[in-house]
Amino acid sequence: MPKRLFEGFQGVLQTDGYEGYGAMGREPGIVHVGCWAHARRKFTEALKGHSHRKGAKRKTRHSQAEAGLHWIQKLYAIERRAKDATTEERLRVRQAESLQVLAALRDWLDRALPAVVPQSLTGKAVAYLSAQWPKLVRAFEYGFVPLETNQVENAVRPFAIGRKNWLFAETVGGAEASSNLYSVVETAKANGLEPWAYLQHVFTELPKARSFDEVDALLPDRVQLCKDALR
Repeated sequence: MPKRLFEGFQGVLQTDGYEGYGAMGREPGIVHVGCWAHARRKFTEALKGHSHRKGAKRKTRHSQAEAGLHWIQKLYAIERRAKDATTEERLRVRQAESLQVLAALRDWLDRALPAVVPQSLTGKAVAYLSAQWPKLVRAFEYGFVPLETNQVENAVRPFAIGRKNWLFAETVGGAEASSNLYSVVETAKANGLEPWAYLQHVFTELPKARSFDEVDALLPDRVQLCKDALR
């Protein structure tokens, strides 16, 4: 399914650890980047889980989970400082500061892998980080790629919640139409446009379009006509 969804796509593809996306990273022209928020979440869950246990094993697992989370939080701290930086500046910061933290995290990870119980929460967090590592480190090769997919997940959350009320689409065509509409609305919002005004603009101008360039000019990131009125 992901191959069909991304057919013809080239560029950076950022996903969570869902294995269904794994094959996409092997496609020509696609750079597969992982999500640090999911890796961080594993260690947070491990800390919460181990805090309810007693004894030396709890302390060992707790300290390992704490150490892993510590290094990941350092990466996020660097990102927060570079939040308002340009793409070029953020890349320089990542190359100058984040790569050092990554090296320290990798060193800790190599020592932690054989030291934790694989089936423990910390063991699963460590194993996840190790498995995702090749994709996670690729974020630091760019200045425009975020560390996580949270922005995308927040954008689709209303529809994910809504599915519990809508239950299902009656037809395949209806489901596809809904997906297309959701994508247009969220892309308009991501580009600072008021969705309803943007849709009115598109539905008014699209029937007049006579070329690909005229259709292309109506995309949310390129629309110029009445753009100020759409904000």
